[in-house]
Parts: sequence; structure tokens; C-alpha cells
Amino acid sequence: MTDKTMTAEEVVSRLHSGMTLGIGGWGSRRKPMALVRALLRSDITDLTVISYGGPDVGLLAAAGRIRKLVAAFATLDSIPLEPHFRAARQRGAFELMEVDEAMFMWGLHAAANRLPFLPVRAGLGSDVMRVNPGLRTVTSPYEDGETFVAMPALRMDAALVHLNRADRLGNGQYLGPDPYFDDLFCEAADRAYLSCERLVDGFAAAAPQTLLVNRHSVTGVVEAPNGAHFTSCVPDYGRDEPFQKLYATTPWAEFAERFLDGDEKTYQSAVQTWHEEQQ
Repeated sequence: MTDKTMTAEEVVSRLHSGMTLGIGGWGSRRKPMALVRALLRSDITDLTVISYGGPDVGLLAAAGRIRKLVAAFATLDSIPLEPHFRAARQRGAFELMEVDEAMFMWGLHAAANRLPFLPVRAGLGSDVMRVNPGLRTVTSPYEDGETFVAMPALRMDAALVHLNRADRLGNGQYLGPDPYFDDLFCEAADRAYLSCERLVDGFAAAAPQTLLVNRHSVTGVVEAPNGAHFTSCVPDYGRDEPFQKLYATTPWAEFAERFLDGDEKTYQSAVQTWHEEQQ
């Protein structure tokens, strides 16, 4: 078996401009933020991003790295609409394919199963079909003759996800309340990179249902303590609400200069310093 451990910088070195990139997590929950920050330190751009969007989308949008976004939403959860996403979208900075949450999920399922599309009821009778004129419908070949939306597969060149624990072989474990479809992101991508709070030697005592990601779908593993910050990574830590508010209310250039100029260690140190200043 192969040791798949690497650094965040090694992950980014395997990505390139113009690719389709999936980012796991959900809103402002368990996002692979350390990997996103490493991506921001590169010159990679012109991305098609597929995400249940949160600050991953906001950061990449503010930095001008997105050409097209496929998303069901872009939220910070406690702040309903991701502000940097909103600003970029309002100025027409990228193309948007906005779909229903269930349509997005079935697009992942289709890609994971190497199908061109899957039929879904979600989206029928809504403006989803109007704002996405490229979507098509299909008719059941059986007696019911029902019409469905043909949700296209959300295939990706690469996916980034973050879990609580992982081993060096690429198996990943979540300990929180929700898997957030990270397994589907990995299976729907040609390559998947998993960051984790802590590397472990094995999962002998783990409940089988917590072993979300299988090594067969993972290309590389990165140990990244606090790597989902400022999103939550329950039960290791919750969302950093004060810092998220700072992110949402600070002009992008000012935020980037203070917190994103430097490596991950510099970022974590700057965050700690900011919190100390608030006391």
C-alpha cells in the first residue's frame, strides 16, 4: 500500500489553471480552507468551481480566480449570503450555474457513477429551468410517462475535501453530524485531495459508518490542524464566528494583506494575534 501524504503546496502543484475543481463541505462547515488558502498563494486561475458554496467560493471569487461557478448556494450560514460571492456576482465576474440542492446532489451521484446525467424531479416548475436554459428534460420510458429534469453529471478534474481524521493511505473519517457529500466529491473527481485535522495509524476502533472516504478515491492526504478555519469542524472545533464576521465586513484587499500574505503557519499566527487583540 502507498503512503499518500503530501503538503498543501504539493497538492496545489498538481492543479492547473482552467480546470474544474470541486470543493467539499457545506456553506461555512468543514471546508478545506487550508487547501483553498494554498491555492490562493499560487497563480492558478480561470477555474470552474463546483461547491455547496461558503467562504471557499468567497475567497476565490474575491481573488478573481473563478470563471464559472456551479452551486446550490453560497452562504456563511450565520451570515445568509456570502458577501464576496455577492460582490463578484453583482459585477458579473463569473458565470453561474445555480441549481437546487437536490439537483446538485444527483449531479454528484451521476458523476460518481460515470453516468452522463440522472433524472430528478427537483427543479421542475421552478425558475431553475429558466435561468439554466441548457438544462434538458427526459420522459420516463415506462407506463408512467413522467417528465424529469436530466441533471448533468458534475464531473471534476480534482476535488478538495477536509475531514476530522485520515490515515496515510487515504482513508478518511468524519466525526461530526453530517458527511456533507465529501465522499461523492472524491468519487466524482479524477483526483481527490483530502486534508485532515490529524493523521492516525488506523481505524480499528472506529464505527464503520464514520469511515466516509475510501483510499481508492484519494490521490493525496494532507495533515492540516485547524485546516477548516474559520469554518466549523465539529467536534474538533466550531465556527470562528468573530473572525468570520471580520472576514465578511473587511474590504478584500485589507483582509488579504493581513491574513493571506504568507504560508498557512503565518495565517494561523495572524488569526491568533487578532483574537488576542480583541481581548
